[in-house]
Amino acid sequence: MNRKSFISSVDWLTIVLYLIMVFFGWVNIYGASYNFEQTSRFDLSNPAGKQFLWMMISFVIAVAILIIDESTYETIAYILYALLIAILIITPLIAKDVKGSYSWISIGPLRIQPAEFAKFVTALALAKWMSRYDFKIETWRDLVVPISLIIAPMLIIMVWQRETGSALVFLAFFIVLYREGMSGYFIASGVALVVLVCLALKFQSAQLPLGVGNWGSISYTIVLLLIVLAIDLLYSKDKRGGLMILITTVLTYATALVVNIWLTVDFSTISLIVIGFAAIILTATAIVDRQNAIWILLVFMIVSTAICEISDNVLQKLPDHQRNRIEVILKIKEDPKGVEYNVIQAKIAIGSGGFKGKGHLKGTQSTLRFVPEQHTDFIFSTIGEEFGFLGTIGVIVAFVGFLLRLIFLAERQKDKFSRVYGYSVASIFFVHFTINIGMVLGFLPVIGIPLPFFSYGGSSLMAFTILLFIFLKLDAARVEKL
Repeated sequence: MNRKSFISSVDWLTIVLYLIMVFFGWVNIYGASYNFEQTSRFDLSNPAGKQFLWMMISFVIAVAILIIDESTYETIAYILYALLIAILIITPLIAKDVKGSYSWISIGPLRIQPAEFAKFVTALALAKWMSRYDFKIETWRDLVVPISLIIAPMLIIMVWQRETGSALVFLAFFIVLYREGMSGYFIASGVALVVLVCLALKFQSAQLPLGVGNWGSISYTIVLLLIVLAIDLLYSKDKRGGLMILITTVLTYATALVVNIWLTVDFSTISLIVIGFAAIILTATAIVDRQNAIWILLVFMIVSTAICEISDNVLQKLPDHQRNRIEVILKIKEDPKGVEYNVIQAKIAIGSGGFKGKGHLKGTQSTLRFVPEQHTDFIFSTIGEEFGFLGTIGVIVAFVGFLLRLIFLAERQKDKFSRVYGYSVASIFFVHFTINIGMVLGFLPVIGIPLPFFSYGGSSLMAFTILLFIFLKLDAARVEKL
């Protein structure tokens, strides 16, 4: 590709959006870290100066990526993946404890978080595997490897490095699998399972007014059986199975209520008995109808019941800060001076900005450091305080436009490797954007996920830049392939 055609084939609109967000992010990092003795934005002793240095390094990396031949990224995908897995395993052995996490490697004055780079490496490996000629995502056998490619770094980061936030981002790759033809059962099952576990945990301590047990087991049992009943009636040829589940559930609970007049009944056990009856009926239905959907539903019911039953024990064994965050977001308890402090102060900062904001460097919440981590994970609160409603909407609109552009670019790819990688890029940015703003506004637990291009951090900025510009290079090469 000659220089003229290369320049014309690069998607400059995406690059302009990238530069705008990076620059605006840098401005807000300066505002979030500003103190009255600070004079220069380029002083390397403050976060804004360091971020400017990372910006320059990222720009150089971006240019280098665009120069390198696009086939290189597919060729080295597996090599990079193996290397990154090894680095992720080694990291806790040489890393220092940072707020309970062992995910940072110190190289002189610099600190690097390998987990950030694992995202684009996993995206490359996943794209290469799924672009194989004989790959068919409709079969369970072909799903084993892609899911393993996603789960392996995710588990290492979550369990070995104790970095939950970075690990959860890998769930974004399941959006890619769905786009490429994976059954919607997986995502629907995941969402349903989260709802059931939340119900079990939320009402775990709410005791029943009669008998023994809590509302947790009853609530998730009823919701689970409603899901089972709806799907069974939808897919089963013989509707009698769903009717039997409904009748059995009502009769079992009614009998327990009557018996409880004379004998104390454990309603948590009754809930398990109800689920057991439903499992027997589903098994018979699946055998008679020979419907795979019913078998999948049966497995989901058994697995989700087991997870809900042990969810409270798992919650109690989590580190204190993680357990407290989950309990606060589920409104199991309140902790305004602890876990909720960051979110409360962030809301105050955003609310105090009003419609137009207080102005750059004039935000009292930011300047006086009321919001912890305000230049990293909570940078959105500084945007809200200094630039107000207009500033926050501007950031959201810019990011939504950026995401839509990425989806457009991914859809126009002619080869599967580029398309899968493109959707991986869009999905990762979407998850980061949604979770970060959601946690700042108090809708989601605080799990330490940066806002791409805005939050302070050299590792995240470089990793996001590499993630994006590899895709822009693949998209630019699309013209030559055509």
